[in-house]
This record gives sequence, structure tokens and C-alpha cells, in this order.
Amino acid sequence: MKKRKLLLTAIAAIALSVGGYLIAADHIDSPTVTNQPSDITDLYVFRAENPDNLVFVANTQGLLSPAATANAQFDENTMIEFNIDNNGDHIEDLVIQCIAKNGMMKVYGPFQPSVTGTTSYLGLNNFKGQVRITPYGQPAIVSEQNGIKVFAGPRDDPFFFDLLRFRQIIAGTATSFNNPGTDTFAGTNVLGLVVEIPKSWLGGNGTINVWAETKKKANNG
Repeated sequence: MKKRKLLLTAIAAIALSVGGYLIAADHIDSPTVTNQPSDITDLYVFRAENPDNLVFVANTQGLLSPAATANAQFDENTMIEFNIDNNGDHIEDLVIQCIAKNGMMKVYGPFQPSVTGTTSYLGLNNFKGQVRITPYGQPAIVSEQNGIKVFAGPRDDPFFFDLLRFRQIIAGTATSFNNPGTDTFAGTNVLGLVVEIPKSWLGGNGTINVWAETKKKANNG
């Protein structure tokens, strides 16, 4: 079977106990992903409503205006990959791979990857489920099958950050944030991907490192 090879374009990372809640955010900080579907804006990992499950969230294509959101799409040549290190060596032991195809978001894993690092191969033999991508302005479409729940589609950017005040602090013209601050991302949207899986699938001793990557399909893949 021919393998689909994908190469790293963007990354965001966090570490947490599987009972905790942590986030990481990065909105178009790298010029190489500005206005690209590979731009990761946020990574969230938290315990699900079902305490036996964990939720993985990767948001991409941030700062979308309402007018632009209707036409925003997941790139079929860009894979979103959640990497999970369950033994503390900062090398992925498991991956969850997600890729859009014909209006559906397909999910593979978690599974042990054949290679680690900046190159990945799509785990075609580890398909777990799929969900129809929710159109802009429509109620969330959620799929539940084979032990996982999945959502994919546009949503309001959930990350609160006062970018202007931050820049003032960096420039030395302000010493602290205002309370309340001004949400720079208010009124903008992202393309969100949410995958919920049982904690028992993660292995390890209860503490994991998680990072999300977007990877482009190689020309020879």
C-alpha cells in the first residue's frame, strides 16, 4: 500500500496531567504560515464531560472575519496531527491524525507512528471515524463512533488576548495588563477541530506532553 508522506509546517505544544486543563496559543506569529491553512492558532487539551475521556482541540486559520469565514476550508493537503508523549522523553509515542476529504474530516488513531519528528505517514490502517464538516453559521455536527467523538468546522475564536496592551508592555509604554482588557480576537473566527477519546487509549503513567502539528502532503507522497 502506498504511504502518504507529510512534512511539518507548523507546531504548538503543551504539557499536562490527564486530569488537567492547559492551552497554548499562536496567531500567525510565523510569516511562513500567515494566511495559510497550516496556521495553528490554539491547542487545548482538557478532561471531557465524561471524566474517563480527554478532549483534544486544534484551531487553525485564525483572525477570520465573518465575511471570510463562509469561504474558509480545511486544506485537503494539510494534515492536523496531535502528538502524544506518554513517557516524558519528548518524542511522540502516539499520534492522532486528522485530514479533510470531500467535506468530511477523517480521524486516524491514536496509534504508534512508524516515524517521528517532522515527517509523518498517514495511518490509513488506523481509521477511527469521520464527521461532516459543519458549515458556517450552522449548529455543530458531532459524530460519535468507534469510541471517539469528532467535530470540525468554523467557530468563534475562543482565545482572549489584549494584543495592543501586550505590545505596549513590550515597548515599555505600559507596565501591566488592564482588568478587564480588550479582546483583540473578538468577532473573529477559526476553523476548529475537536477529538474526544478515552484516556485508557493513551497509556503512560498519567502525565502526557501534547503538541499539535500541521503537515503538508509531500509532492512525492
